[in-house]
Amino acid sequence: MGMSYAYGPTDLDEARATLERALELGVNHFDTAELYGDGENERFLAPFVAAHREEIVLDSKCGIVPDPDHPGSAVADNRPEYIRRAVDGSLRRLGTDTLDLYYLHRRDVRVPIEESVGAMGELVAAGKVRHLGLSEVTGEELRAAHAVHPIAALQSEWSLFSRDVERTAVPAAAELGTAFVPYSPLGRGFLTGAFAAADTDLPAEDFRRNQPRFTGENAGRNGALLAVVREIAAEQGVTPAQIALAWVHAQAERHGLTVVPIPGTRNRRRIEENAAATRVALDESQLTRLDALADQVAGDRYASMGHTSAGRE
Repeated sequence: MGMSYAYGPTDLDEARATLERALELGVNHFDTAELYGDGENERFLAPFVAAHREEIVLDSKCGIVPDPDHPGSAVADNRPEYIRRAVDGSLRRLGTDTLDLYYLHRRDVRVPIEESVGAMGELVAAGKVRHLGLSEVTGEELRAAHAVHPIAALQSEWSLFSRDVERTAVPAAAELGTAFVPYSPLGRGFLTGAFAAADTDLPAEDFRRNQPRFTGENAGRNGALLAVVREIAAEQGVTPAQIALAWVHAQAERHGLTVVPIPGTRNRRRIEENAAATRVALDESQLTRLDALADQVAGDRYASMGHTSAGRE
C-alpha cells in the first residue's frame, strides 16, 4: 500500500528494488488492492508480476470505493454487480488472468455477506480467482461467509497494540481453518520507533496524522509503552520491529491457526529486517510482558472505526 498510497512520496526505484529483494529472501506473498492509489498500486506491481507470476502468491481486494457525497472519503460497497466489475479491473491493471487470493476489503452491512461471497464464489468458478478472503469481519460474519464458500484468509489489523480480533475473529478462523493475515503488524511504523508523533514528524499528506493513537497526548502515552518493546529487543539482540513481528508470529501456536503477517515497507533494509524476524523466538515471560501493552493503548486505530470489525464484535 505504502508504495502508492497513504504514506507520502515514494522513491519508486527503491520500491521496485524492495520487491525484488523480498523475493530473493523467500517472501513470495504480495498484497495490493483496488483502493491503493485508485488502482495505481496494481499498475505499479504489473511489471513485477509479469516477471515473476509463477513464483508469487498474488492477492488484491475490492469493496471500498470513493464516497461521491464526501470527496476524499471512501465507503464500503459489497454489491455483487460491483464485485464482478471490480475483479476485471484488478486483473487488467495487474496484467494477469488469475488472482491467487481475492479479498472483500471491508464489510458493507447493507448487503448480506452471503450475497457478496456468493458473487465472489462465481469468480472462483470462472477461473478469475483461486481463493477467497475477507477483511475486518467478525467471527459470526466469517462463519456465515464460510458456509457459502470456503474462506482461505482473513486479513485484519493485529499487533501488540491492536488485539480486538481475538474476541471472535481469531477463534472462528482457527475453527474453520482460515489463515489469519495481520495487516499493520508494526502499528504503521509506530512500534518500530520510526516516528514519535504523526502530527509533527510526518508529512502533511501522510494519513497517519489523522489516526488518534499517533497524535497529541495519545502519541506520548503510547510512545511510553514502547519501553517494554525496546527492553525485550535489547535482551534478544534484535530491533523493536523484530520483536513486534515475533509477537505476531507467536500467535500462530497460541491460537492454533496459520498466521501470515504483511508488514509493509518501501526499502530493502527494512524488508531484510522484517524477514529476519521469523527467526526470533520469544519466551513466555517476554510474551507476557508484551501482552500487557494492548490494554494500555490510548486512542482508536482510526478516526472513524465504522470500517472495522471492532464495533460489531
